[in-house]
Amino acid sequence: MSIFENWDKSIDTEGLQKDIAEAEKSGGSGEYEEVPVGTYEVKIEKMELKESKKGDPMFFCQFRILQGGFKNSCLFMNQVITQGFQIGQVNRFLRSLDAVDTVEFKTYAQYNDLILDIMEAIDEKLEFLLEFKKSKKDFPIYTIKEVYEVE
Repeated sequence: MSIFENWDKSIDTEGLQKDIAEAEKSGGSGEYEEVPVGTYEVKIEKMELKESKKGDPMFFCQFRILQGGFKNSCLFMNQVITQGFQIGQVNRFLRSLDAVDTVEFKTYAQYNDLILDIMEAIDEKLEFLLEFKKSKKDFPIYTIKEVYEVE
């Protein structure tokens, strides 16, 4: 099987065609207005451990804004987790989701399973009031202010 056939099987080409048409209709740049700091009602669409560009373990979370002028825009939380304080930041964030009783890091494999379990527990069940700020060094800071059950 050729690489092209593999891509055609593994990528939703019909969906991609629709995305292409939409991009071309809107100018095709793929550039979006940056979401300003503020408080937004969001759902979490993805949450996982990934590999950073440097190959380090990284926590990734994708938020989708549900209301207001930036409805359907996304915010992305990326936190490399190779040091204790970094994992501590992610632990505080995960606890703020109110999805599981215990959040702790033992190994990366265990932590990945925990994150996937939390994602499963909140997916389509919880939404959040998210405060998005920037640090003095312009790094994004994400804080869950409230948790809502989806009705």
